[in-house]
Amino acid sequence: MLTKYGPPLLAAIALVFAIYSVQHMKPREVQAAPPLPPPSSVFQKQVGAVGLVESSSEDIAIGVPVPALILEIYVKPGGRVRRGQPLLRLDDRDLRAELALRESQVKLAAAQLERLRNAPRAEDIPPAEARVAEARAALADAETQLRLIESVRDPRAVRTEEVERRRAAVQVARARVAEAEASLARLKAGSWKQDIDVAEAELAAAQKAVDRVRADLERLTVTAPIDGSILQVNTRAGEFAQPGGPRALILMGAAGPLHVRADVDEKDAWRVQPGARAVACVRGNAALRYQIEFVRVEPYVVPKRNLTGDTVERTDTRVLQIIYRLPEEARVYAGQQMDVFIEER
Repeated sequence: MLTKYGPPLLAAIALVFAIYSVQHMKPREVQAAPPLPPPSSVFQKQVGAVGLVESSSEDIAIGVPVPALILEIYVKPGGRVRRGQPLLRLDDRDLRAELALRESQVKLAAAQLERLRNAPRAEDIPPAEARVAEARAALADAETQLRLIESVRDPRAVRTEEVERRRAAVQVARARVAEAEASLARLKAGSWKQDIDVAEAELAAAQKAVDRVRADLERLTVTAPIDGSILQVNTRAGEFAQPGGPRALILMGAAGPLHVRADVDEKDAWRVQPGARAVACVRGNAALRYQIEFVRVEPYVVPKRNLTGDTVERTDTRVLQIIYRLPEEARVYAGQQMDVFIEER
C-alpha cells in the first residue's frame, strides 16, 4: 500500500504547498498615503521651479589677494559683521620688516633735506673767512716778492726766469684768493635750490615707498565688504591660502530678508512674466508655504546647476533664473532648496 500510494500522495502534498507559497509570495498593491503631503497647486495655471535660498546680496566668496599663510581668523559661522571689520589676517612679517626699512629711509631723506635747508652752519663761516684771509696774505707776499725782484736795476743781477716765476706766483695767489672768496660767498648763500628740489623729491619717493608697503600690509588683513552675516568658514589658522581656490575661504552674505533663486526650465520660460505672483514651499513640509515677492529676472539663461535627483532630469538643461524675496518670518536657511510655484499669466 505504501509503495503504491506513497509517491502520488507526496506529489499532491508538494503541489498544494507550491500553490500556497505562490499565492502568499505574490506582490500585493497597497494604497499607502505618503508620510508628508506633497506641495499642492496654488494657482489655476502655474510653472514649477526649483529654488535655492541665498542672501539678498548673493553669497559672497571671500578670498585673499596673495598666496600666504593664514595667521588669524576673527569670525565664526553665524556671526554678524560690519563693513570693514577684519575677517582674517595673513602672514605679514616680511612686509613689516620692509616697512621698518622704508621708514628709516624716509628719516634719512628728511634729515638730508633739513641739513640743506639749514645750511650754512654758523660754525662753517669763520673757517671759510680765515681761508680768504690766508689767500689774501699769500697774494700780498707774492706781490711784494715780485716788486722786490723787479726793482733791481741791473738786469745781470737777476735771471729772467726768476722774474717770470715770481709773476706766475702772483697770478696763482690771485686765483686762490678768488677761489676762497667764491667759496665763502657760496657758503653764505646757502644751499642751491636745485639741490633742495632733489632732496624733496627723494623724500617724497621714500614716503611713497612707505605708503605702498602699508597698502600691501592692509591688503593682508581681509575685511568684510558689506554689513552681513558669516555663512561658512572653510579655513583655519595655519593653513596656506591661495587666491582663486576651489572653494571660498569664508562665505558671507547680507543680513536681512533672504532671497530665493528660482530655476525655470528654458522650455517653460516663455510662460513666466516678470512680476508674476509666486509661492515657495519648504521641502519636507508643504505646510510651510510663503508668499514671495518678485525682485528681478536674470536676463541671461544659464546651464542648470541645481539638481533635484529626479531620474528623468537632464543635466544639460538651461534655466531662466528669477529672484524672489522671502518674508522676514520665513524659517529657512541660506543654501536650502525650496519648491517654487509661479503663476502663469
